[in-house]
This record gives sequence, C-alpha cells and structure tokens, in this order.
Amino acid sequence: MRFSTACVVCTAVIVGQASAQTFQRLGACPTLGCIFPPDQSDFLPGQWFDIRLEAHAPQNGSEVVPGYLTPDEKFTFTIAKDGKPNSAKDAAAYFKIDQPAIERWNFTWYEDLFAQAAKTPSMVKVAAKAYRKVALYEPGNYIATLTYANGSVTQANWTVRDTKISQKAKNVSVNGKYQTRMAMDKFPVLGHQMTHSIDSFITDSANSATALYTGHKSSVNALGVYADSSPNPLDDPKVQSIAELFHEVRGGGVGIVSTAFIADATPGALTAHTRNRGQYGNVVDSFLNGITNYTWPSWTGPDVLFGGGAEQFIPSSKSFQGKDYYQEFRNKGYNVIQNNTALQAAPTTERSLGIFSVSNMAKWLDRNVYKNNTQIPKTSPDGSSAAAVDQPGLKEMTLKAIDILHKRNPDKGFFLMSEAASIDKMMHTLDYDRALGELLELDDTIKATLKHLEEIGELENTLVIVTADHGHGFDVTGGVDTKFMDAQTSDRAKRNAVGTYEQSGLSQYMVANRSAPIGSDQNLVYSAGVDFPVNWDPRYTLQSGLATFPDHRESYRIHKGSVRVPAINITGFSSNDYFLNYVDAVTGFLINGTLPVSADQGVHSLTDVPVFAQGPCQSAFGGVYDNVDIFYNIATCLRLQRTKAGH
Repeated sequence: MRFSTACVVCTAVIVGQASAQTFQRLGACPTLGCIFPPDQSDFLPGQWFDIRLEAHAPQNGSEVVPGYLTPDEKFTFTIAKDGKPNSAKDAAAYFKIDQPAIERWNFTWYEDLFAQAAKTPSMVKVAAKAYRKVALYEPGNYIATLTYANGSVTQANWTVRDTKISQKAKNVSVNGKYQTRMAMDKFPVLGHQMTHSIDSFITDSANSATALYTGHKSSVNALGVYADSSPNPLDDPKVQSIAELFHEVRGGGVGIVSTAFIADATPGALTAHTRNRGQYGNVVDSFLNGITNYTWPSWTGPDVLFGGGAEQFIPSSKSFQGKDYYQEFRNKGYNVIQNNTALQAAPTTERSLGIFSVSNMAKWLDRNVYKNNTQIPKTSPDGSSAAAVDQPGLKEMTLKAIDILHKRNPDKGFFLMSEAASIDKMMHTLDYDRALGELLELDDTIKATLKHLEEIGELENTLVIVTADHGHGFDVTGGVDTKFMDAQTSDRAKRNAVGTYEQSGLSQYMVANRSAPIGSDQNLVYSAGVDFPVNWDPRYTLQSGLATFPDHRESYRIHKGSVRVPAINITGFSSNDYFLNYVDAVTGFLINGTLPVSADQGVHSLTDVPVFAQGPCQSAFGGVYDNVDIFYNIATCLRLQRTKAGH
C-alpha cells in the first residue's frame, strides 16, 4: 500500500487543503508520515536538535485508508547530502548513534468545527521513533526521507546555513516588545520580521520566541520543540536555543530579565523544551538545571534571572515537585533578591536570582503614578501576606544584569534578553494607557542601556537588538473629547466625541493641568531626559485600539483603579461565554466584539514587527525577513556555528 509517489506532489496537494482548516491532525505533518524538524527547516552548523518520526494510521474520519489501520512499525529513515544521491544512509548510522526503539500511542483530534460541536473526534494510532541530540555540521542542503507503508514517502529538505561574517560581537542584548518612534528609532538599522508560525498564520509568544531563539518555527504553546502527537508534553523533539549555544560554545554569561512571571513564554523559551508552555514548574527547573530527562548539552544556569512569578519558587503545589526553588538556587550558589532595595545593593560578583512579586510585576503606571494599586496583599515574593511594594522596573533590572554579566564575564562576553512583557499583556486587556507606560519604560531602558554600555567600555562590542515576538494589530485612528463623551446619554451620541482627519486634533498627554496638584496624574514632573506623559488623564485623548476584541465598552480614558478587565463571565452562563464588563468604561459606548464569545481579551495579529539594530553585524538586520533569521544573524555574529563534532 502506497499513499504518495512523490513527496513534492504530496506536500503541494495536501498542505494546500490542510492550511485552510481550523484544526489539523498534527501541525507540519500533512501526510500520514511525519518528520520533525519538518520540510524547509534551517539549522546553524553544529546546533543540537532531536528528530521525531511518526507513522499515523487513522481509525475513523475522512483520512482513513482502507486496509491500513495499524501503523507501520518497520518504517525506515535516511539522511542524504543534496547533490550526492548515493550518500543516503540510515539515520542512526549517519549520526553514529544506536537505533531508537519504537514507541506507540493513540491520539484524537477534531476534523472541523462540525465534528467539535457534535463531539465526534477522529482517532489515530501512532508508531514513532526519536533520535536525541544530533547535529549537522557541514553547510548545505540535506534530504531526510521517511519510507513507510510499502513505499509511501515523506521527505524533509533541510538546510544547514553557510554562516560567514566579517565582524564579531562579544555581547548581545535583546530588549523589548512592541515599539514606536522614540530612542530606538535612532538605531542605524531598521528591518521587519514576519511572524507566521509553522502551522498557522497567527503566532503566540511561545512559538514566536522559539523562532527567535532557535531559528525554527513551531506550533502555538510550544517552547524549543517541534510539537509531536505523543501523550508526554516533555518528550517532543528539541532544538538548541541561542542561550544554550552561547553557554556551550562560548562559555559566556547568560542573563534573563522580564517584567512577566519568569516562567512565562518569552523568558522560558531560552532554556525550556516542551510543547506546553503551561509547564511552569518544568520551565523554572530548566533555568537552573537545564534538560535532565534526555541527553542534552550541559547547562549550569544563567548568571542573572530577574522577574516575577514567586508562586513557582515558594514551596507549594505550584512549584516543581513542591520544592523550595529559592533554596534550590541558593544551593547552587545564587544570591537571592526579593526587592529593589536589595537589588541595588547586590554585589556584581555573584550569580543572582531576583524574584520581585507573585505573578507578573507591577506596571510602570502603577509603580509611579497610581501607587496605591501596588498595595495588593499576598503579592510579596517571600510568600507572606504583605504587598510587593518595593519592585524594580525594567531599567533597574537591566542595568544590574549588565553589571553582573560584565563583571563575571570580562573576556567571554554575555547574552542578555530583557523583556518589557506587559506591553503585550496590557494590549491583550485593551489597557492601552498601561501599555504606553510599559513602552515608554522600555525606551527609557534602551537609552540607559546604551549610555551604561558606553560608560563600561562595551558599547562598540555589543550588538543591541530591539524587537517584539509578534504584533497586536494596534493603531491610532483619531482623537477623543472625553468631556463631551461624558456629557452624552446615548451610545450613538457618545460616538460623536471621536474626531477623525482634520478633527482629530492633538492629544494633551504632554500638556500639564497646572490647576491640578503637582505630582497628581494631571501634573507630573520628571527628571531631565525622562519622556513620559505629564498628564495621564487629559480631556483630549487618542482613539486607539486593536483590530479584534471581545464585547466591551470604550471611553478612551485611563483606568486608574487597576489593570483593565474589558469582558467578564456572568453567573448563569457557560464559563467560556464572555460579555462586556458592566463596571468598565461606564461613560463610554458599546463596541460589539469581533472574536468568538469565548474570548475575554484581544489577540495577536499577522502584522510584521520592526527590528532595530545597533552594533557589530547591524547591517544583517535590515530589510524584510522571517523571524527565524534573527537567530541565524545573531548566532553568526557571535560565531556560534560548529563545523565538526567537538568544535
């Protein structure tokens, strides 16, 4: 029995059908024979990765093949260098490893929305193998061929990039999230990255971070792996990340900084390898211990790990295996820091773990303007009932991280990822003012970082990249007279407060209300060179928003009390049925949602993302390119490629 005579034909026909589906049997596997990494994957020379092979036998549904209900366990897998037709070798022999054992499991999936509504899943039986920790060293094209079911073939064309560069960077700093015209626009090079994920148009932060850090696209929720169909979310085929490569090849220091809970997707993707980003305990353990369940390069931990998420460190049901991860880090020589005061006083000679709050860290607007919002009981990172009121900002964490990394790695350099995480998080909740505060804090951090690198003599040695892992479809389309809106009594009349084109006017965020008390949200005073709004609650604001959103009311005004909650579940309705929040933006007008009723916040978009570059190799980041190219450009600049085993 043979399902396809040529992989090229098979892929061209079946991928065209599958790409339009809401659901897929398994992302990046349109045939019944699966290879991960899939077709069109790129690699850095010497980059470690895993290979997963799967033979599928559908038991029901439209993909059933008559007479083929048991997956072929005698499939073969070969690797060949393109242009050398006689070079195909069995993969185990090619990589000089033992032949892996056959694994077996079943899984179910829905073929379409009708099947989901009727609760009639399709079942698939699987025979699989996994080749762990392999690498390709010689640049060029390779053909990986899976032969199964009496001659059916799936092929994957892989490319090991030819990485040549004339300039070498000693350090690299990757800062940030969503951005606009500010200090970062002074960078000499601007490019744009495309964020399409491997099996869907729209990416989440897990697989987009994976693309940036490994050079391999993946599926939604996956960190550092290709998502397979196995029942275990921790055994999927892995790909070595930029942090792991830098640690192994250069022996330099690694720093991870985020204003999110530190087990979140963007920081987590630097060391974790799982198809389920929600494996927070495993993510935290990977920061400290690396990958311990399979053979993988040694990892001794970062020099710096700063962020929120104390619930994963305090011994409880939320921490990995119930362990005290503060103590686990102390046991390996880390200085544990839990507030900004201690951060500023911390020595730069010690590896440092800084966890400053439960969950995500407080937003810039709440730390600096609406300070009572930080008085939330039980947010202290020590597990007490106290509030986490002494939290550092992104700038404080980033500058301390640079000092530690520079002190501890004077010759081998460092890799630092510093994330303004809540730009994204506030965009999701339609809290655009808090997103603006986070964006401005990022820009302030960039200015301070460049100045500090110059002061310590490392600016010319450091490649600085400012980008995001995805966009949100956000834009500004006009101005709003909030006083006029408040005075109207109907939704249709309130909409007349929005001015477009010549009536959009100018906002008043930089115009202080001198009749308001100094230091209030309408009359703020900052130190020289700090560019934040002096008036966060002006009469004339911006009409801004996302392209897609849940049902909500919109007043285009600051939400002073806390982070915005635009949609809620109502008692008596299904738990995944959301309505506008009746206490949110009460002076605004109703905007009907454009998302499924199960959505309570906005979502990511397909928009290309700016990439700002300064330093060694900066020219490589101009133009429009795939998000995976950022990894290859950084890795090439840092000379992380290895052209033969052991080097």
